[in-house]
Amino acid sequence: MALGVLAWAAAEGDALNDFLGFSGLDIDELRARAAEPELLAALMDFILGHEKYAAAVCAAEGLGAETLHAVRRALPGSALE
Repeated sequence: MALGVLAWAAAEGDALNDFLGFSGLDIDELRARAAEPELLAALMDFILGHEKYAAAVCAAEGLGAETLHAVRRALPGSALE
């Protein structure tokens, strides 16, 4: 599911560019690390921290906010670990 959020961000454009600026990654590093759980956790933190992106991904993917939060909890670094 987190890879789906990454795919959405890449298709959306602004979200991906903002995440790259936030994370300090360049596009090549993102591609190389795309399947790493820690990177996906950082992406989910970014999306959940920006209401406009969280709402947009939920609308585009037909998800509820609770699903995004569940995805984040399943990744490393969750407060529930």
